[in-house]
Order: sequence, then C-alpha cells, then structure tokens
Amino acid sequence: MSRAELVFALGALAAFGFAWSAFLQQRASTQLAGHPGTALSRKGLAGALRLLARLVHSSAWFVGWVVNLLAFLVQAAALHLGSVAAVQPLMTTQVLFTIALSSRTARRWPTVLDWLAGGAICGGIALLMVVDGAAPIHGDADRWRVLLVTVAAAGAVAALVAASRFRPSPALAALLLACAAGVCFAMTAMFMKLTTDDLIERGIAATARDWVGYALAGSTGVGLALGQLSHAAGPLPWSMSAMNIINPVVSYIAGMVAFNTDLPTSPGALAGIAGAAALLVLGVIGLTHSPSIGIWTRVTDPNATADPSDPTPEVNRA
Repeated sequence: MSRAELVFALGALAAFGFAWSAFLQQRASTQLAGHPGTALSRKGLAGALRLLARLVHSSAWFVGWVVNLLAFLVQAAALHLGSVAAVQPLMTTQVLFTIALSSRTARRWPTVLDWLAGGAICGGIALLMVVDGAAPIHGDADRWRVLLVTVAAAGAVAALVAASRFRPSPALAALLLACAAGVCFAMTAMFMKLTTDDLIERGIAATARDWVGYALAGSTGVGLALGQLSHAAGPLPWSMSAMNIINPVVSYIAGMVAFNTDLPTSPGALAGIAGAAALLVLGVIGLTHSPSIGIWTRVTDPNATADPSDPTPEVNRA
C-alpha cells in the first residue's frame, strides 16, 4: 500500500468514527432534550449548557465520546503521514456514513438521492486525491503563519457564537454553532499535525513546552462542546452539513497558508480543485435534503420505526 493510499484509508476510517460518534451523541441529546431545538429555543444558551452537563452522565453519549476519541487518534496518524489539505476533505464522508447509520435505524433502504449525493462526495474526494498537485502531501509549518491563522480562526468562532446568542430560530442557531465547531475542528487538525510531529521528532519534554499542544486541547474541547450544542439546538442534517463543509474548507485554506507547500498553479490542478469543491458541496447539500437524514432526526428510540410513506423531515412540518 502506497503512502497516499494509507492516508486515504486512515482518513476514511476516522470519518466513520466521527459519524458514529455524532449518531450516538445526537440520539442522547434528543432523548434528554425532548426534541431538537428545545434547549436553545426555549431555555437559551444556559439551558443548552445544562443539557450538556446532563449528557456527561448518559451511557450512550459516553460511548459516542470514546468512539470520537478513537477517531481522533486515527486522524492523527493520517495527518502525520499526509498534509492537512489532503486529510481533511476526507472528513466530509462523515455524511455518507451517516446515511448508512440512519437507514439502518429507520429500517429503510437509502433513496436514489442518497446514492447520488454520496457518489458526488466520493467523486469529489477521489478527484482531489488523484489530480497531481491539488492536495500536497508534505509541507513544513511556518509558526508565525500558524499563529496568524489561529488568531483569525478564534475571531471567527467568537463572532459565530455571539451571533447564535441573539435568539435566532433553532435551525439558524444550530447552523451558526455548527459553523463555529467546524472552524474549531479544522484548527484541531492543524494543531494535531504539529503536536504529533513534535512528539515524534522532538520528544515529550519539548512538546510540553510548545503552545500548539495546549491550543490542540483548547480547540478540541471547544469544538466538541459547540458541536454537541449544535446537535441539541436544531436538526442534525443542518449541523452535520455545516460542519462538513466548513471543516475541510477552513482546513484547506489553513494548510495552504500556514505550511510551506507549493500552491497549485497548473490549470489541471486548479480545475481539479474547483471540480472537487463543486462535487463536495453538491453532495452535502443533497444529503441534507435526504428523506433518510430527516427520519434520523425524528427517530430517538433505538426500537422505533419510521413511516416509509412519510419522508418529510419533522423539523420542516411547522
């Protein structure tokens, strides 16, 4: 197996772990909150934080957290072998794995839209990986640029969280919080690569003195909290689609800015990037409108079944 193939396999495995984790944690949050949107739309941000405190004692949520931790370790291995710009687009396949999980729970076969949207995501990732020079595998970090990207990302997260506190609709609150979580996860990927390289090349003592390790802990914690609040604030398809779009986009930009990589300039590479971005965006948008994803939002009882004659998401029947 080549290095590029190993990076792809590890990235896909991490994406499955993140999807499974989100599936378990979202079900726990909807069981406690009663319905997506209850925490933020009726009780405000303080109510959502109280919900998060209750989730810590949920066995389903804890299992999801353990799965998330294992996925992070797999992602760290992929990031050590490949670049941020190469690994992070693979995280978009979380939505593809969500289709399989939701369909199994709802006991219904994925629709044609599911397969078309999933195929668009896989095609976009394949295109990004095979186009020469589109996603560079190597690159050394410029620490001043890393700091600049970190400050910019922190400002973006603060602005998105502040906007979510102005009591928007539950769906909009979920979208804003998911975007903030996506930025955090993108930064986590960058910090994870730097910290992993520190551990392997400089040792534990040097890593403990490096600020990026603490930034990794901060971005990870904030991202997980914002992601969970987003799941509790509104329909899961909205939050998942936002995180899966923002995360790879920010990661790609951050990887190109903060690392000394050769920017793609050839017409073929630029066309590949544009085509991959279009396929990924179209695929994620298609899955957010999938009847299977809408039913996943409604089914909170592991033994519950969905009505196959009613594909309309509950969150849209106001």
